[in-house]
Amino acid sequence: MSISAPDHTVQHDIAARLERLPMSRWHVSIRLIIGVVTFFEAFDQLLIAFSLPEITREWGLSAAGATATLTVGSIGMLVGALASGWLADRIGRVRVITLCVVITALGNLGMALSPALLPLLIMRFVQGLAIGGEVPTAASYIAELSRAKKRGRFVLMYEVVFPAGLTVGALASAWIVPNWGWRALFLIAAVPGIAAFFLQRKVPESPRWLAARGQNDKAREVMSQIEAKVRASTGQDLPAPAPVAGVVGTGSARNGALRDLFTGRYRRRTLVVWTIWFVGYLANYGLTSWLPTLYKQVFHLPIGTALWYSTFASVAGLAGCVLAALTIDRLGRRVVLSIGLGGTTVALGVLALLGVTSAGQLVVFSAFAAMFSFTANISLYLYTPELYPTRNRALGCSMGGVFNRLGIITGPIVVAMVLSSGAGLSAVFASIAAICLVGTMITAAFAEETKGRTLEELSP
Repeated sequence: MSISAPDHTVQHDIAARLERLPMSRWHVSIRLIIGVVTFFEAFDQLLIAFSLPEITREWGLSAAGATATLTVGSIGMLVGALASGWLADRIGRVRVITLCVVITALGNLGMALSPALLPLLIMRFVQGLAIGGEVPTAASYIAELSRAKKRGRFVLMYEVVFPAGLTVGALASAWIVPNWGWRALFLIAAVPGIAAFFLQRKVPESPRWLAARGQNDKAREVMSQIEAKVRASTGQDLPAPAPVAGVVGTGSARNGALRDLFTGRYRRRTLVVWTIWFVGYLANYGLTSWLPTLYKQVFHLPIGTALWYSTFASVAGLAGCVLAALTIDRLGRRVVLSIGLGGTTVALGVLALLGVTSAGQLVVFSAFAAMFSFTANISLYLYTPELYPTRNRALGCSMGGVFNRLGIITGPIVVAMVLSSGAGLSAVFASIAAICLVGTMITAAFAEETKGRTLEELSP
């Protein structure tokens, strides 16, 4: 395998050959394997929220202990998101994804066996490293295999597996925790670690990344293998590659540094997309992470009922993700992102004005808020990889993941602070709605439209 400075002719050739590939069973199989991995990463992400009421009862957690249990994983995800971008731009997308799968499974096993709060928090932090690392790396990988035409649907139909994982995780928790206990939930969640075996055997490295790293012979070899599999699955010859619009960035095989995200055209993109990541996930997790506890402690519902009521938000969020996947190539990224954040603002604002006087109100309007916030949040997994060149795409995505995790950490803390102040639920939802309103205005005014353009044209 030869490693040298990037050959821009090779990079253009790889891009052109990827752009000519028709959709095939090969694309579906790769998307399915990566999708299964991402599904279970999402499945694991919210399990702690649905387990928290029982963990609190078993160990007599204080409000501070409960908040730490909710947020320590998010801190791990933040660190993991940052580290994974740096690592994936150096050793490859598939290796990082595989490593994350193994660590997540071991984290679940460790949590299930934890005898007290401290070891559970440590294992949740370690697991968070892997969950935070897998998701942005996988988003980079899927984007690099896609072509400009209908890239939105191709990427987001894969990304739908994440909210699907959240939904199934919620439904599984609502059944398993009351019947088998929270430890059984984490034991079951450790089983999908076997997916690491299939990743190594079935999923090729991104040829765009290989070419950008100067691994020219390997990039051509992998690209030829992909083309052979696409020909076999379609039964047709491939069309001739067409010239790709845009120029590939100059430079050596080194990866981009963090400062590169703030040079030239990338400065505005970075500031805008970081804002959207932070606001979207602050709203989402500020709401959903506390729902089981709110239903139980504020409205005094039985734990089983509280968990089932909480699943409505996850199901509505999944519906919002499907809508985003079906419309984003037609409406464009900026419009869908603005509608998602704007709809979240309205739903939470109405909830605040109504005063949240019943569990039924919370079920209905939290579901609407989740539907819109998931619409915006899933779109970011398509939008962010489009904003950066291959040499630092994983870093750009991982930094988006950092602000995702900052939002996830901040959201539950904001809710806890407002509740502890005695201001009431209306103040909680009014606060989050105000933050979403700011995010909506920034998105509508400054987000750059990317639909229908190749990655090389968007980000030289």
